[in-house]
Amino acid sequence: MTAPLAKDMFDPLCPSDLNPIRVGDKWAGMIVRCLELGPARFSQLRVPLTGITAKVLTKSLRALERDGLIRRAAGEYSLTPLGRSLLGPLDAACAWTREHWDELLDAREGLYPH
Repeated sequence: MTAPLAKDMFDPLCPSDLNPIRVGDKWAGMIVRCLELGPARFSQLRVPLTGITAKVLTKSLRALERDGLIRRAAGEYSLTPLGRSLLGPLDAACAWTREHWDELLDAREGLYPH
């Protein structure tokens, strides 16, 4: 088993819904990130994913499993090779979001010209 996931793994000032590049639902990219270093149980995933309900986490996990990105075995979730191949594109999406952070915030606040 891997080390416990950190409660502050995700910056609360950087909500996932600000990133316009999404994989699956709002939580899917963060779930993939949680599994990047190794398998985790449902309860472990809830630690860094503050704000997610058990129902929504279950729905997201099932969708990721259906799409072949994760697998569940012995009560633990882990990335499949297909899921692991998503880490590079997620890195690129995160880099793009960091680069355009101010513009994204301005657009959300209606300050960016459309």
